[in-house]
Amino acid sequence: MSDPALQVLQQVFGYDAFRGEQQAIIEQVVAGGDALVLMPTGGGKSLCYQIPALVRPGTGIVVSPLIALMQDQVDALTELGVKAAYLNSSQDWQEARHVEQQFLQGELDLLYVAPERLLTDRCLDMLARGQIALFAIDEAHCVSQWGHDFRPEYLGLSFLAERWPGIPRIALTATATAETRKEIAQRLSLTAAPHFVASFDRPNISYHVVEKNEVRKQLLQFITQNYLGECGIVYCLSRKRVEETADFLQSQGVRALAYHAGLSTQQRAANQKRFLREDGVVMVATIAFGMGVNKPDVRFVAHIDLPKSIEGYYQETGRAGRDGEPATAWLAYGLQDVVQLQRMVAESQGDVTHQRNQTNQIEAMLGLCETVSCRRQLLLDYFGQQLEPCGNCDTCLNPPETWDGTVAAQKLLSAIYRLWRERGQNFGAAHIIDILRGKATDRVQQHDHVSLSVFGVGADLSVKEWRSVLRQLIAHKLVSVQPENFGTLSLTEQSRTVLKGEQSILLRKTEPQQSVAAKRKVPDETLPPEAQACYERLREWRTETAKAHEVPPYIIFNNATLKEVASLRPATLIELGRISGIGARKLEAYGAALLACLDQYEQALI
Repeated sequence: MSDPALQVLQQVFGYDAFRGEQQAIIEQVVAGGDALVLMPTGGGKSLCYQIPALVRPGTGIVVSPLIALMQDQVDALTELGVKAAYLNSSQDWQEARHVEQQFLQGELDLLYVAPERLLTDRCLDMLARGQIALFAIDEAHCVSQWGHDFRPEYLGLSFLAERWPGIPRIALTATATAETRKEIAQRLSLTAAPHFVASFDRPNISYHVVEKNEVRKQLLQFITQNYLGECGIVYCLSRKRVEETADFLQSQGVRALAYHAGLSTQQRAANQKRFLREDGVVMVATIAFGMGVNKPDVRFVAHIDLPKSIEGYYQETGRAGRDGEPATAWLAYGLQDVVQLQRMVAESQGDVTHQRNQTNQIEAMLGLCETVSCRRQLLLDYFGQQLEPCGNCDTCLNPPETWDGTVAAQKLLSAIYRLWRERGQNFGAAHIIDILRGKATDRVQQHDHVSLSVFGVGADLSVKEWRSVLRQLIAHKLVSVQPENFGTLSLTEQSRTVLKGEQSILLRKTEPQQSVAAKRKVPDETLPPEAQACYERLREWRTETAKAHEVPPYIIFNNATLKEVASLRPATLIELGRISGIGARKLEAYGAALLACLDQYEQALI
């Protein structure tokens, strides 16, 4: 590793050594090479372009998709003494012109720009007249039409390779399958660039999946029993559901805010600011919220609707526990979620290939929910990574019981087939379950004896159990949902082998839902008991300081740094400067005040 890069890491960022692939990536870019980087949320992606930008001559140009992300990054870098700025639509023309002049005069280390802004003639002309250290394309999965967050404006970024062939480019994302990585490389003209793929595993996140049953009450129970007063994110599929859920949580004493694209720009910005700068706020949002949110102490991410894909789910759950402390990903889902998502695919404007890809993604997500094995194994296998059972998901902590569901599957498949043979049409889940359970509704009595030969053959299972069987058969691709026909069910090619008894089916039992074990009700085991009170006092000092500086608390110091301070109780600036996360600028800006806070705490103990 070159000395300049290591010096920047230690003096600016306050860390002694690089982690994982960071060193190799930084060496590649500092030397002028391109790179495609996949690193999980919280894994230190930003350093992979920030340090080369500080080492190489010129300004690092960072393409970023969200205004909030730019502002957060610039605030954090400014606190470190790095000369950073951004150009986006939140600025008036005078502010934008001032930033442009700073760039042209070589006064900036890093400049964050939205892709739409970057590709304007004015911005390209400005860049042509300045000195560029590198181009960093953050959230690079946005370029993939197969990915979970496609942004058409990203497609124009391949132009950078043509206009500035000698400038290194680094594309970064937290989630991408092998197929998505290939598409990113092609669309950004990075086919010759080496791929740096870090482990996708986030072992501090515990995954828990439950079946929907009055989901708002389930969500409230999860929060109040485990994370009351903690920061979290709740994802919903629709704007209406966001509003209703936020209102419900507020009525139950949870400090919840709403975030979706239907709110005004000012309201979204105000709610996001509160989420970032206040403790214990729960943000209820659509997927419009979250990309690039750098808040490290998010203790849980909850989904009350089935996500559209494993990639999107992984990206969203990765916003929990960025500080490395225990966090939970909690998901509630039901059969109706599958029908709704399939209907959205059927009504979308994509071609047949794109719709088939989206359907496959939904089925993979359902498979993750219905698995009887380790969820983390299945989750990481989707990204091509093998893992032993994690011991930190619900199926590992409380292994589900399984049963031979072959006969039940044959009954359900037979009912679907007989109804189709009688009338040449398909029926929905509720009607088929009524027939299986022998419920003589008016609609059931309209069928003839052919279909009613299965009437009552499934009376031994409850409605909830039959819905569980059906979801698992869909996950096994033995039943297909027809969204264009109001969610009716039909058989698949694979159904025949089960109906003929050539294939047996192992299913998970439907069990009463258990609460997630509380993560934060006991003292932090990473701290000695005598350091707990000191740590809490330092957090209070950090909150006060952050308010004075109008930045989120974690930008002053992260929790890990404060814990080390509380444990070691440094008495001098030299001792304080040896603690991880305290670089030269922060030592100068906050060192004396931090030592004074420690001294006051010590005096209070006497």
